[in-house]
Amino acid sequence: MKLVQAPFPHLYDSRALRNGVAAIAALACGLVVAGCGGGGQRQDANEQSGNYKVQVLAAKFPSKQALAKRSVMTITVKNVDSKTIPNIAVTVKSFDMTKNDPTLADPRRPRFILNTGPRGGDTAYVGTSALGPLKPGQTKTFNWDVTAVVAGNYSLKYHVAAGLTGKARAILASGGQPAGEFKGTVSGKAPQAKVADDGHTIVTSGG
Repeated sequence: MKLVQAPFPHLYDSRALRNGVAAIAALACGLVVAGCGGGGQRQDANEQSGNYKVQVLAAKFPSKQALAKRSVMTITVKNVDSKTIPNIAVTVKSFDMTKNDPTLADPRRPRFILNTGPRGGDTAYVGTSALGPLKPGQTKTFNWDVTAVVAGNYSLKYHVAAGLTGKARAILASGGQPAGEFKGTVSGKAPQAKVADDGHTIVTSGG
């Protein structure tokens, strides 16, 4: 049997393999908010373990919506503990829906398009926004501006966390999980838009 040399022997070189792994690690590092090492600091770098009591003061999202109409989801959380919460966070599942179609490379499709999330709340975790430390007695409000793009019933679940790694856990004063669910319907009739008499304001109706 005649052995055939690989056409690109350097691809199998251990040094090249190590370099490739290093490159992948560097890329993954870059995906972490604020960077890894260097001058940046991970959002979860100083997360303390423990339970932190919170209260969900408000959780609002319209139960009746219409295609192409923007709406705002609002969740306000208060620290009712005696210690500072490391990094108050909220995860929403999910603005996307899953299509049962094996021909699709990615079965996920948006149910709501996210126009803007909570300001300053970007994280490396899908669906999770974090607004930093929350001192005892203080509150922070998370706002998501979205547009409905799929008609029908919807269900969006959310839960509150005290950090991003799971070490800091948010709990209710009663000991339960600070979580909830928004349910509603998106009308298949898109709202009609017209220009008001002032020539500038856009007025919507219907839906």
